[in-house]
Amino acid sequence: MNYINLLDAATADETVEEVVEVATESVNRVGDMITGVWNGFVGKLPTIIIAIVILIVGMLVSKIILKIMGKAMDKSKLDLTISRFAQSAVKIVLNVLVIIIALTTLGVPMDSIIAVVATAGVAVGLALQNSLSNLAGGFLILIEKPFKVGSYIKCGGEEGVVEAISILYTKIMTVDNKAVFVPNGTAANSVVVNFSYPETRRVDHIINISYNEDLDKAIASINKAIEGNAMILREGDKAPFIRLVSQDASSLGITVRLWGKADDYWAIYFDSLEAIRRQFVKDGIDVPYSQLDVHIKNN
Repeated sequence: MNYINLLDAATADETVEEVVEVATESVNRVGDMITGVWNGFVGKLPTIIIAIVILIVGMLVSKIILKIMGKAMDKSKLDLTISRFAQSAVKIVLNVLVIIIALTTLGVPMDSIIAVVATAGVAVGLALQNSLSNLAGGFLILIEKPFKVGSYIKCGGEEGVVEAISILYTKIMTVDNKAVFVPNGTAANSVVVNFSYPETRRVDHIINISYNEDLDKAIASINKAIEGNAMILREGDKAPFIRLVSQDASSLGITVRLWGKADDYWAIYFDSLEAIRRQFVKDGIDVPYSQLDVHIKNN
């Protein structure tokens, strides 16, 4: 029994020694790996610092280039839509170029960078098909020019002034000061009503008067009401048009068509309507209201 116990003890000692040896070897390997990584990092540290400096300086230079580009475009009186769209595109190109230069400085092969960019481009293209549609829509808007920055449009159910046309979205400010971002793909493929093109726009009113009123007197009163409005055009086919247009159940309808600059549309609309009402009151012209005659028969 003593001999067997001695053999078991010797075997246990050998097992412990093997475990300790394996653990020591693993620790040494981990240590060697950490040391190798640290030495590699220390060896590459100047290159990493240079790459970071290139990245920071490159971004600053990109901003300076964009500012110079913006000022040059403003001086050249280039269309604002083209100017802002071009600046957005150039900004993306410059940022990508700076990143590629920084990676090249770190020793990343250009072939690898091109392969990664190509692979990423395919993956992003598949994942962002709608965004690519918006990108194509932005170029179509830039080329076809259905509207531009500053135009008052109705598009995709939204209405307002175009404040910016970026690569992917068109920013519209509504009359109640809400910012609406319409995808360029939607803007390029939907019906767009451009109220700012051409430069003139017609204001239409239907003014109702009682059958008891003198038609010529009412027309003269309307002419008198609008004659002092300098925003209304008065030459050629743009002269004010005031004629009887309908004979309704309880009133006569007079159509009033006034032309002015597109930017003055709402000012002309409200000013003329208020002026006509004041002139009617001054001239004693009645505006009819709905009424119902009831006849009672006695049986």
